[in-house]
Parts: sequence; structure tokens; C-alpha cells
Amino acid sequence: MSNYVEAMKDFVESHSIATFAFVAAGAGLLAIRRWMAGRACLSKVRLDGKTVLITGANTGIGKETALDMAKRGARVILACRDMTRAHIAADMIRQQSGNGNVLVKKLDLACLQSVRELAKDIEKNEPRLDILINNAGIMMCPKWETEDGFEMQFGVNHLGHFLLTNCLLDLLKKSAPSRIVIVSSLAHEKGQIHFDDINLDKDYRREISYRQSKLANVLFGKELANRLQGSGVTVYSLHPGVIRTELGRHLFPTLAVWKKVIAMPLMMLIKTPWEGAQTTIYCAVEESLANDSGFYYSDCARKTPAPQAQDDAAAKRLWDLSASMVGLG
Repeated sequence: MSNYVEAMKDFVESHSIATFAFVAAGAGLLAIRRWMAGRACLSKVRLDGKTVLITGANTGIGKETALDMAKRGARVILACRDMTRAHIAADMIRQQSGNGNVLVKKLDLACLQSVRELAKDIEKNEPRLDILINNAGIMMCPKWETEDGFEMQFGVNHLGHFLLTNCLLDLLKKSAPSRIVIVSSLAHEKGQIHFDDINLDKDYRREISYRQSKLANVLFGKELANRLQGSGVTVYSLHPGVIRTELGRHLFPTLAVWKKVIAMPLMMLIKTPWEGAQTTIYCAVEESLANDSGFYYSDCARKTPAPQAQDDAAAKRLWDLSASMVGLG
């Protein structure tokens, strides 16, 4: 053992610069990883007797959010497109939380009829809805269309949730104080609403589409909060962070080989799904936010969204356009 220690000492002394560089690099990576992880929600509030509906809760941050809500004692509804994976996720959540009150409901946000059917089911069978979390999303897909003919990213990320939220508003108001949490993205900062070509038929680029849909999320939250003033229903939009989830499944396979080589080690530095779920959970349960509405959050703190996300006229115009597209009066 002493020979080993002496050998290590000699090595460090003879390679002092290299050793220092190695230690410094390691410390730097740990610091970056800790910074990327962000803050955690520290609220210990219980949700016994409360009902929470989460879209896209069978994987990623949606599943972590559902697990947290279940651990707090809530009745948790997983609204998902893939029922097989949703049932597997529900079983896992029941086992890890000790809460058997976890349900699975069918929801395909790319089909407005599916959205309406889920809303009718919830209104008929659920006496209350305390927290609605619009979490599901699609990112960087090709130029696909929803069943109703809308561009896929705008249709799923915004229009499907817009219709679902509006269909459930009466139940949310009845259950007040209640909350609506909208998962957006930092990508909204480069977004623009293409009012004259909302489906991007003239010039579709997947990143432009994604940014538009995420800006729409923030504008929707802003206008919704204005319309719900005095109702007891509060609204929050958020950026969850850069996370290791399946959301990038349409992007990664299309990258050049050299980009994949660079991206793979960097993936170890970004947030885990648990870390990525923390701001969603914060907006859903944090007691100090009870009287706040219409604000934007990141890393469990209020942040200022991009200037175009603060445009009242654009928010109202988007609302009117969305209502027309989904058939709301």
C-alpha cells in the first residue's frame, strides 16, 4: 500500500500541470452540471383530495410530474396517446408513490375529436379538477399534419391544449382555487406567430414551427390569465430546461455524424427528467404563487419572457385565431 501511495505521489509531482488541469476540468464539469440542473421545488404541500390531469404523462418530465403529484396524495389522471405505455407508467407511479388513485385516459392532441371526448369524459366522471398541466409536446418533426389538417407542432403543442383547456374551464372554475400550468420553452424567445401563414405552408422549417408553437404557449397563458381574473383559476407558463427526454427523437437522427459525436457527451451535462420537472411542479403547488397569474417561470423562479411574448394585442389575436381554428364560439 505504501509503495502505491509513493508511486501516486511521484506521478503527481512529475505531472503537476497535467494533474491540475485534470482536476480543474473535473471541477468545472461538475460546476456546469450543477448549474444545468437548476433549482428544485422545495414545497412540501399535500394534495390529498385534489385531482390533477397531466397530458403526455407516460414519459419524461410528464411522468416525473405525475409521480410527484401522486406522492403528494393527489388523484392523478395521465392523459396520453399511447395507452400501452401510459398503463406501464401508471403502474410504476402507483408502486413508487404508494398511491393507487392513478388513472389513464386516452388523449391524442393531434385530433380535436379526441380532445373533446376526453373533456366530456372528465366533466362527466370527475367532480373536480384542481390542476391541469399541459405538458405533452412534439419537437422538430417533419412537415406533418394533424387529423384536422393543421401543422403538427402548432396543432399539438398549442391548438390541442388550447381546446382542452377551454373545454375544462367550467370544472376548473368550480374547483377553484385551481391552477393551469403550461409547459413552454426558452425557444419562444426566437419565435414569431405567422398569422398570415399559421401552418407555415409557404416556408416550413421545423425550428421555425417549434419556436412559433412555444411562443403560442406563453401568449396563450397570458391571455388566459387575463380572461380568468377573479375566477380563482391561476395560470403559469414555463421553460423546463434542456432535458434528456424523448422529445428530441425527431431531431437527433437527422444530425450529421460529427454533430452526434459532439452532442452525446454533452447529453450527460443537461437535466434529467426529474430535474426538468421541478419548475412544472413548482408552478403546480408552490403556495407563494397562489395569487400570481399569467407569469412565466424557469428554474423555479419568475422570469421575464421575450418581448413578443408580452404583446397583449398579439395574445388576443392568437386567441381569436385559435378559437376559430378549433371551432370555439
